[in-house]
Amino acid sequence: MSLQTRLVALQRRGRLPSVVGAVLRGGEVADSAGVRADPATAYRIGSITKTLTAVLVLQLRDEGVLSLDDRLGDHLPVRGYADVVLADLLGHTGGMQSEPAGPWWERTDGGDLDALLAAHDGSGAVVGPGDEPFYHYSNLGYGLLGGVVERHRGAPWREVAQERLLDPLGMDRTTWGPVAPHAQGHSVEHFTGRLAEEPHTDTGAMGPAGQLWSTVGDLATWAAFLAGRHPRGADLLARATLAEMREPRLDPGYGLGLRRVEAGGTTYVGHTGSMPGFVASLFVDPATGDGAVVLADATTGLLADGVPAALLTGPEPGPAEPWEPTTAVPAVAEPLLGLWFWGHTAQDWRWQDGRLEVRGLQTGAFQHAFTVGPDGRLVGVEGYHRGETLHVHPTHLECATFVWTRVPHDPAAPIPGG
Repeated sequence: MSLQTRLVALQRRGRLPSVVGAVLRGGEVADSAGVRADPATAYRIGSITKTLTAVLVLQLRDEGVLSLDDRLGDHLPVRGYADVVLADLLGHTGGMQSEPAGPWWERTDGGDLDALLAAHDGSGAVVGPGDEPFYHYSNLGYGLLGGVVERHRGAPWREVAQERLLDPLGMDRTTWGPVAPHAQGHSVEHFTGRLAEEPHTDTGAMGPAGQLWSTVGDLATWAAFLAGRHPRGADLLARATLAEMREPRLDPGYGLGLRRVEAGGTTYVGHTGSMPGFVASLFVDPATGDGAVVLADATTGLLADGVPAALLTGPEPGPAEPWEPTTAVPAVAEPLLGLWFWGHTAQDWRWQDGRLEVRGLQTGAFQHAFTVGPDGRLVGVEGYHRGETLHVHPTHLECATFVWTRVPHDPAAPIPGG
């Protein structure tokens, strides 16, 4: 099995500017690789940060400082959500709103814990009194859990995580902010394939929900800890407590701070993560210590839940060249990018790999490709229209009597002429 080949397949399919990954066997790194990046590069890990927050809360529980049946209001002076119990915050089953009030927290430098507490009166709850509880993912809940940790430890969350988790495990490349060498976060413009830089925000009191940066090496260490296979792990959290974290609650895909995914008949635990410009995945099989970590510098494009299948159990993909971001789109092609309709069928026209590619919007399946010839014509090079010329008209496109319009074509109206 070639990790490099599998990472290239992920990078190309997701149009990721770069991607790095590692495979664990028995809790140890068996292989690491990167596509357009060195595996030692740090990336933002988003909600994988929540797994550290969950461990810090469970350390407090094991020390007898709190109970998972305690109400949030027993530990923080909250205006709303005082009756939500800590176990439900850990498992996203407390009916709390998904995001904090105010501007988009992932793209905004955050305030302190007092400001976070003052901003929420409970009116955003998705479950009312007497309603049946259900799984509803809440970033806000983990910001508040970080506050519980801070109040009991008497120190900022970042310092507590450093002292009680990162330093003992030797995770010296896991940091609050970016430390070189690190990736720049990007979004990929959908139709052009150009890169747009994303901000590297300091999320303040929401940091326990998704602030951290790390490397595949450090996250492999963390995966070994979550699987109960790190030599110092038992000093930090009892194995029975780790097992408790892995057990599903209301949703079979989530325990106490840990996601659960199936691949090849095996249940892997860990978490996914995303922040503007980054997407991440960490999963490990507690029974064997086998696992996978992937980090990428794109807002979207990586199916993070599918990483164990892609790297550990699925068939090996064929060789392929890495996807390259677009630096320039020919003037004749750029006005054609976007959404077009063949009759009532929506199609995605994008510039990729130096050519104009057409995909079905419903399935994403490739249909046609055109390139700019030496004479400036757009000529089909793959698909049904290979060798044919694409003609550009003020109101429509036409190739061999096939017509595309910017809005769905009215069957009662005349077909646009060439």
